[in-house]
Amino acid sequence: MPITPPSSPVASPSPEQPSLIIYPCAFPIKVMGVKVDGLVHAISHIATQFDPQFDAATIELRESKGGKYLGVTITVNATSREQLDEIYRTLSTHPMVKVVL
Repeated sequence: MPITPPSSPVASPSPEQPSLIIYPCAFPIKVMGVKVDGLVHAISHIATQFDPQFDAATIELRESKGGKYLGVTITVNATSREQLDEIYRTLSTHPMVKVVL
């Protein structure tokens, strides 16, 4: 019997299950990648593509204990499940990004 992983906040709901997120809302997304020049700019650029009012001044950074990785928290104005799915998909496929939460 296959094991089904727990659903993420942006998992597609079943037709009979409504979204737990009320749109529009401020939605934080944590992105992690190797600490390299351009990582924060790339993440900010993607956020702006999906949220034209994205404010880069709200970005929160957290370096890993060893200094190799950087956690970048962005807060976007989420307007729909489709928008969030596309942001997650775009961030997850960027070559500088390791993990999106």
